[in-house]
Amino acid sequence: MKLIGSMTSPYTRKARIVLAEKRIEYEFVIENVQDPANRVSEFNPLGKVPVLVLDDGTTVFDSPVIVEYLDSVTPVGRLIPEPPRQRIQVKRWEALADGVMDAAILVMAENRRAEEKRSPEWILRQRGKVDRALLAMSQDLGDKTWCTGDSFNLSDIVAGCALFYLEFRFPDIDWRSQYANLGRLAEKLGKRKSFQESIPVA
Repeated sequence: MKLIGSMTSPYTRKARIVLAEKRIEYEFVIENVQDPANRVSEFNPLGKVPVLVLDDGTTVFDSPVIVEYLDSVTPVGRLIPEPPRQRIQVKRWEALADGVMDAAILVMAENRRAEEKRSPEWILRQRGKVDRALLAMSQDLGDKTWCTGDSFNLSDIVAGCALFYLEFRFPDIDWRSQYANLGRLAEKLGKRKSFQESIPVA
């Protein structure tokens, strides 16, 4: 099994953390999607990472599909609960966290454009999504130990990936001070081996 991804992609990090938590062995193939010579489109016609390549050559993308597949491969460390209501709660967190990462990446892309071509309105719109999502995450977490249920699961992984990506790319967004409960969650997640071994490298 191979995982094609990049060192800075928060979606790749999500898949790497799930692989580590599930104790599934794999080969990590690093590709830079910004490099015109990258081979990602040979495995995913959308040209996006991550892509999971199974032993028979079948490809699985994108990250929500990959993590659901990985969770079904082995019952070890189940990350997505089976009861429908609990499952929806976890997938809702995934949608919210992925939305944060989507918006953050769009801001990054806009900021890479020549200054005269940038749209301040577009950037503000995306930053607004991030701000509202952080508030929703903090409200949903409340005083609970984990995002959903009584134990660590996919909702915590995606929340961590989103929060740490903001810290990596947007240090001016001081979510730790603004939302103490998200800061406490991040402290716990940052101590896990799966998070420590997947820290993004620019």
